[in-house]
Amino acid sequence: MSETEAGTAKPPRGRGLLASRRARFGIMGFMAVIILIAITSWLYARYSHVYVQDSRLSATMVTISSRVPGWVTSFPVGEGQQVEEDALLIDIDSREARLQLAELDARLQSLAAEQASLRAQRELVDRRTASNFDMFQSRLAEARARFESAKSDFEQARNDFDRAEKLLEEKVISRQRWENDRNRLRKADQEFQRARANVDTAAAALEEARAERLELEVLEQRLMMMAAEKTRVEAQRDRQSLDVADRAIRSPLPGVIDETFIDVGEYVRPGQRLLMIHDPRKVWVIANVKETEIRHVKLGAHVDVTVDAYPGEKFDGKVSRIGNAATSQFALLPNPNPSGNFTKITQRIEVKVDVEQRDNMLRPGMMVELAIDIPGR
Repeated sequence: MSETEAGTAKPPRGRGLLASRRARFGIMGFMAVIILIAITSWLYARYSHVYVQDSRLSATMVTISSRVPGWVTSFPVGEGQQVEEDALLIDIDSREARLQLAELDARLQSLAAEQASLRAQRELVDRRTASNFDMFQSRLAEARARFESAKSDFEQARNDFDRAEKLLEEKVISRQRWENDRNRLRKADQEFQRARANVDTAAAALEEARAERLELEVLEQRLMMMAAEKTRVEAQRDRQSLDVADRAIRSPLPGVIDETFIDVGEYVRPGQRLLMIHDPRKVWVIANVKETEIRHVKLGAHVDVTVDAYPGEKFDGKVSRIGNAATSQFALLPNPNPSGNFTKITQRIEVKVDVEQRDNMLRPGMMVELAIDIPGR
């Protein structure tokens, strides 16, 4: 090979090395930009969010208990089963309770029949005694009017007879005139006595009619006592009806059976735990936020919820409550630190985050991480 050919071959190798270096620098620059963007994004996320990583999903766990004692005759649900609201969960033997309810129903029917009979009797007595009372009252008024008239006639006849006696002594009138006045006095006296007797008879008859009217008060009192008895029996019947209804234990909400504590054939007592159920539609997170970050958390703030069970999935949440005291204030064994040694520990404030359920994917107890938006950032 000539020197001219060798000189012309070297420049391409230098240009290739330069291009290779440029490519490496380009890749390194691109990687640096990517890393810078990632760091910037991470820093911005830390700046614009409050992160909580040690939280769990929660739901209202309802413990179903019995209000009445008895033997379990039916238990149609099992653990993990979904039930609708008002679905039958447990059936307790109700035969004796239903018999007592039927007995109270019969007692109410008997009381209703007795009340109807007493009302009819009261109406009959009222009609009869009302007519008699009015009649004897008018008779007494008439007898008193006749008595007053007879009394006036008697007094007039007695005055005429007294005057006739004086005139007879003075021989001013004849004896025949005197006898006529005497006969008229006797007749007036008889009429007066008869009128007085009629008044007494009419008054006695009126009193008897008034006494018969008192029977209405007796019947009214019996009706009042019977009404009170009916009210008492109705209260017993309502209580017994509630007892019968309580023997069919139904679900208070649409939910999932989490745990059962009894089996068919067991005897249960009032207040005994029978099963636990929760509503999967309503889940939330109680997050313990550091006191140094609680100032950034606002009611209604949006929350990104990630669940360990579903990598890559995000669920929407919203801050619904911010606690008013640190969790240490509710510790069962508070540390008063009487020795005087003090170690400052960052306290935490409870924050409740309501989480939107999605196809019942979220279940109580699952570990979650929260990213709470800081408004204005």
